[in-house]
Amino acid sequence: MTVLAIDTATTACGVGISTDSGVTIVRVLDEARHHTETLTPGIISLLEECGLAPSDIDRVVVDRGPGLYTGLRVGVTTATSLAQALGCALVSVTSLELLAWGARDAGVRGTALCAVDARRGEVFVQTFHLGEGVEAVGEPEVASPRTVVITWATNGAPATFTGDGVARYLEDFAAVPNATVFAQSVPSLHAALALGATRDPVTAIAPLYLRDADAVANFSTRERSV
Repeated sequence: MTVLAIDTATTACGVGISTDSGVTIVRVLDEARHHTETLTPGIISLLEECGLAPSDIDRVVVDRGPGLYTGLRVGVTTATSLAQALGCALVSVTSLELLAWGARDAGVRGTALCAVDARRGEVFVQTFHLGEGVEAVGEPEVASPRTVVITWATNGAPATFTGDGVARYLEDFAAVPNATVFAQSVPSLHAALALGATRDPVTAIAPLYLRDADAVANFSTRERSV
C-alpha cells in the first residue's frame, strides 16, 4: 500500500510517502506559511523521488487540525481533490494526535499535553496518555497559554509538554513543576503515514478549526467598535 501524508496545520508544510517496499520519506517543505505555493510541487517532487506516479497512491491521509485556518483549507482541499481524482481512499488525522504519537514513538510515556500555536495569544491543546498506544484524555480545545500553565502548575501532576504552541511560550511552559518539554514543532508525518495505513477511510473531511478565522474575528471586533 502506498500512502501519501499531507500536513499543513502549522506554519510548516510537510508531506510524506510510505510504500509496500519499505520506503518511507518525509519532507518539511517550508516553515513560513507558504502552503499554497509549496504543497503541490512538493508532492510531485516526492513522487518523482520515489519513482512513483500519482496513480500509484492508494491512500491520502491529511491533518485536519486544529491549526492555522488557511493552512488547513489548503491541506484538506488538496487531499480531497487528489483522492477524488485518483479514486483512492481518504483518511483524516488531527494535529494534536500526531504530536502525541510523535512523542510516544520517541519514547515519551505517561501524560502528554500537546499544543499547537493558535496565534492571537492562544493555543490549541489536548491531553493524551502515552503507553502501549495513545489515548486521548478529553477533547481538543482553545485556551490561553497562561490558563494552561496555571492549571498544570496547580495540579502538580507530572507531564510532558510538546508542540509548536509549547515552543512559542517555552519560558512559561518550562517553568511548570514536574513538567518536561519534548521539542517537536511539526506534527509527526511518520505517525500520519502509520495511522493512514490502518485507519478507516472517510468520504469527506471537515477541518477542525475550533474558532473563527482571523479575518472573521477582526471583522467582528471592528463591528463592535463602531
